[in-house]
Amino acid sequence: MDGGPDSNPKTALLAGAVKRDGSGRRGRLSRGYSVNSLRSEFISRLPEKVKSHLQDVESPYEIDLSQSTAFSRGEKDYYERQIATLKSFEEVDSLVTSDCIDEEDSEERAQEERAMKISNYANIVLLLLKIYATVRSGSIAIAASTLDSLLDLLAGGILWFTHLYMKRVNIYKFPIGKLRVQPVGIIVFAAVMATLGFQVLLQAAEQLIQDKPSEGLSPEQFIWLCAIMISATVVKLALWFYCKSSRNDIVRAYAKDHYFDVVTNVVGLVAAILGDKIFWWIDPIGAIALAIYTILNWSGTVWENAVSLVGKSAPPEVLQKLTYLVIRHPEVKRVDTVRAYTFGVLYFVEVDIELPEELPLKEAHAIGETLQIKIEKLPEVERAFVHLDFECEHKPEHSILRRLPNT
Repeated sequence: MDGGPDSNPKTALLAGAVKRDGSGRRGRLSRGYSVNSLRSEFISRLPEKVKSHLQDVESPYEIDLSQSTAFSRGEKDYYERQIATLKSFEEVDSLVTSDCIDEEDSEERAQEERAMKISNYANIVLLLLKIYATVRSGSIAIAASTLDSLLDLLAGGILWFTHLYMKRVNIYKFPIGKLRVQPVGIIVFAAVMATLGFQVLLQAAEQLIQDKPSEGLSPEQFIWLCAIMISATVVKLALWFYCKSSRNDIVRAYAKDHYFDVVTNVVGLVAAILGDKIFWWIDPIGAIALAIYTILNWSGTVWENAVSLVGKSAPPEVLQKLTYLVIRHPEVKRVDTVRAYTFGVLYFVEVDIELPEELPLKEAHAIGETLQIKIEKLPEVERAFVHLDFECEHKPEHSILRRLPNT
């Protein structure tokens, strides 16, 4: 493509916001680049094959390139990410200029607590029904599903406890709150579920090795088994739909568990029926399949939440959003560092900015404090730290420890 880097539609959105000095080197970031100017510039540089898919050129957010054959997979991902970034910049502008309390937030929290209560009550009722089905059928696959429901109740108690525990904060014992209790609770939950899978795996393998089939089902037992397991599946499917849309990680953990229950109920019922009507070994084979699925599924959940506690960097989209917010803040000459990393569910953010050297301390403090407040308004941020400086040519302020001190 002809032209310099500034005419390339694949240039990063904020690249145009960087001014260059007389030698051509990158200088300070310009506050003049609002989301409107960035959007206009980005749209002006789009190829015609992309513009033809825009429903409204002035508002490029409604675009679907998934069905087009004119783009490679990388091109589709690029343009979709850039448009999503523009949309996040608009969210930043609307958020930092709004001082009103979001009433939807309290409604969402009430809905989350309601979802957890309904899930716990449903787990109690379904556990009792599945215990009855296990006793009547003698199926090891149904027993695996019943043990799953028992641990659902235990795990639900763990998640509910962590939810209540986070709400009661003693700032002298926990100066930054207890939000890290949430991933810890999810890790415990997942570890319990993986343990369940291993226990069922051993039991089913033992039955196969002993070559000892279970007794067949009577017509009455068959009807009861189908009625209970189908009812449990329908209830869990409804709870999955109810919980999966929540932004709360604990409620989403419930949703994942409900989905897992739908799978285990269906597989357990099919294995029990086939084991009774065709070959007896289908029942323990189904139980082994459920056990392996349980171990793999919840081991992934343990890893995901453990990584969030280690301090993993935020994705580029979040860093771009933060950089845009900082660039637009008054009196900021240059941005030295924008860093965000997980410390539990949400991000900790570190920002280093350069202010005019002659600026009085009182004004500099006000600029840094208002920037901190703006950043902490973002829903994905728990805490922000703003470092003020008069130049950006020094070494990083913090070193990275690569081993624990000997003490």
